Amino acid sequence: MDTMTLIGILLLVAGFILVGIEIVLPGFSVPGVSGIICLVVGVFLLADTVTEGVFITIAVLALLGILMAVLLWLLSKGKLRTPLILKEEQNREEGYLSSSDLNYLLNKKGYAVTDLRPAGVGNIDEIKFDVMSEGNYISKGAEIQIIKVEGSKLVVREIRK
Repeated sequence: MDTMTLIGILLLVAGFILVGIEIVLPGFSVPGVSGIICLVVGVFLLADTVTEGVFITIAVLALLGILMAVLLWLLSKGKLRTPLILKEEQNREEGYLSSSDLNYLLNKKGYAVTDLRPAGVGNIDEIKFDVMSEGNYISKGAEIQIIKVEGSKLVVREIRK
């Protein structure tokens, strides 16, 4: 086995590893581009004729398909960690609320954290919410009261003293 064949095989192996990393950590970045370059150069170094190059390319593509199927199967079964799946829970104790939970805020009072033109941020019970005025401008710091809850939309009115 000559040196060029050995380098070609090493480049193919490195290419498969880099493409595997890219499948697990998606984004067209350094591992993916480097893996593609390694595979292409490896095919060129191993092939003596165009026909050999075509056969090697078909074999490389088949192996990439198998690699992708295996890695995706492992990811779907939870055998590999992926940054695409959120592992943390969003619970009430950490300040996360679902839109169905907002009816308890009806008639609560707070203040406008930002100017409401008509949408902005309001502070109700020391929790910041996206709120919307009835259509009127409400300045920052004004006292507000929630008058209507429509799904996740909180409609507020300024409390005038």
